[in-house]
Amino acid sequence: MAMAPGTAAAPHAVSSTAALTGTYGRVITLCDALDARTALPGRPPADCVTGADLAQDEHALDAFIHAETVRIHERHGHAPRRDVAASRALHDYLWSVSLLMSGPWHLERRVPRLHPAEVRLDLTTGEFEVVPGSDFACLPDDPAAGLPGARVIGHEEALRAELRAAVVDHVRPLIAAIGSHLRRGPRALWGMVADDLVSGIWYLGRMLDREDEAVRAATELLPHGIPPFPGGADFRRLTGPGGRGHHTRTRLGCCLYYKLDRAQACLTCPRTCDAERVRRLEDVDE
Repeated sequence: MAMAPGTAAAPHAVSSTAALTGTYGRVITLCDALDARTALPGRPPADCVTGADLAQDEHALDAFIHAETVRIHERHGHAPRRDVAASRALHDYLWSVSLLMSGPWHLERRVPRLHPAEVRLDLTTGEFEVVPGSDFACLPDDPAAGLPGARVIGHEEALRAELRAAVVDHVRPLIAAIGSHLRRGPRALWGMVADDLVSGIWYLGRMLDREDEAVRAATELLPHGIPPFPGGADFRRLTGPGGRGHHTRTRLGCCLYYKLDRAQACLTCPRTCDAERVRRLEDVDE
């Protein structure tokens, strides 16, 4: 008996999705700071918005910013300006979603095309859900290279370009939608995207206890400004009083953490001098 059209492809499509599900799961398990889980397709829960909602629906975007305002008030004891809440909400989204794409690249040389509709954000808890699709790029030696949905990329630099493009394509609609709620222009906003893309890879490297490798990978991914990213990873080394070395970089776009905790800017903030960075890094390491 002949199969109905498309019947034979179904098991392979499931396998493609399963390949990405396993990859996402590995990233999420390794990264304690990534508050995310994989989810099945279907209607999002009532308190969730998707990345597509944030880019297309002003009411969803308002709820996104309001939810961050509430969390900041609960954690820091004061209500932030609207642009600060919007910036912090955007930063959390950019860091989390970029890591969901860069993590598979760094671990398995597999770049998922994560579409905004496949990302859900619980406005109450701040937890992300990712619905694995079946569209990803990989190198020829990837065991999943023959699956439907896999696009084989010939070499490492082409795969890095694919990762940059995947991140840009995902976040561009949100950057355009949220821009009017912030007090910064496109260059600063794309600087935030670059920062969060680079810092996610750096963080994953620390979780793997392979920081040097991750810093090299992030530098190869963004060796300099590649539009729309206004600058590169630009890591440098600091040396402590005892001769210990530490990786650092200075953010291209401010995350506005200092607006939440005025006693301490973030470690890669332009406001944080090198001596303070070393002091805090060695306090952490001891």
